[in-house]
Amino acid sequence: MKPHVVVVGGGPIGLACAIEARIDGMDVVLVEPRVGPIDKACGEGLMPGALAALHRIGVDPHGRRLDGIAYLDGASRVEHRFAERPGRGVRRTVLHQALAERAAELGAHRIHAKVTALSQTADGVTLTLSTGETVEAPWVIAADGLHSPVRRMAGLDGRAQAAQRRRFGLRKHFGVEPWTSLVEVHWSHGAEAYVTPVDDRTVGVAVLGSRPLDIDQVIAGIPELAGRLDGVPSVSDPRGAGPLLQRARSRSAGRVLLAGDASGYVDALTGEGMRVGFAQARASVAAVRAGSTEQYERAWRATTRDFRMLTSALVVAARSSFRPRIVPTAARRPELFGSIVERLSH
Repeated sequence: MKPHVVVVGGGPIGLACAIEARIDGMDVVLVEPRVGPIDKACGEGLMPGALAALHRIGVDPHGRRLDGIAYLDGASRVEHRFAERPGRGVRRTVLHQALAERAAELGAHRIHAKVTALSQTADGVTLTLSTGETVEAPWVIAADGLHSPVRRMAGLDGRAQAAQRRRFGLRKHFGVEPWTSLVEVHWSHGAEAYVTPVDDRTVGVAVLGSRPLDIDQVIAGIPELAGRLDGVPSVSDPRGAGPLLQRARSRSAGRVLLAGDASGYVDALTGEGMRVGFAQARASVAAVRAGSTEQYERAWRATTRDFRMLTSALVVAARSSFRPRIVPTAARRPELFGSIVERLSH
């Protein structure tokens, strides 16, 4: 039987697309070459809006309660506690497993393969797989990550960022009881370090910055964080991602839609990738149901507008001479900092 939609990419956003499609009554095939829980370098903090989106589709991953966000830079500190409901720190592998189990429970069909070629007609899309077989469907949703092969095959790759301006991320975990229920963002001279409680005995540390980027050197350059982690064993190897900025010329080409990081990504500075991605998963499936790429383009712009504008502005500030004043300025205007956090987290 030909499915209503093929989802390419079995990460959290691809799985969310498959779940949304099955909830909507569609037959869905999920194409992903990797087997088992998929790990990725990310901050691992689910903001309140992201957690609410998961609950709506019947997913409730185990993790550690998050009550807000704190920015720290030497003697300056500002924090905001979420006004309505908490978020949750969740290991990426735990999140992936919970989503995979829900997709399987709902009857999403999986094929373990890579997409090697794509062709379209006015009525549908044909994908050629690394197994040699082909899959046809009226629609394809590509949620295959920052460096999306389907985005390239569909001719939707945007202009690459200049090498000297590229930012990257690294993440590893430490075996220590979390000392706070907040996500701490430590601003150092050339990088930011995100500290996220992910369970009762583990914190994740993700650092963002330009190359060369060494997570241990970044931590060593932040006295408060270095003191917290002195002598604490790491419980995972460093894992990297980037370049973070990825542009797409459009979110659709014919009957192919892009969702999640594949649709274009600014930076991880605000920690809102998951919330935005889950909103895109819902919008892409609604557009497939309506048969309207224009509907998806409008929804994509609406769901990402605040994220794109505020993240872009913060990245510009982080690269400028204003960088040392970001946290002191936020500390002097805690109401402004709080309003930005609330706007992004919901």
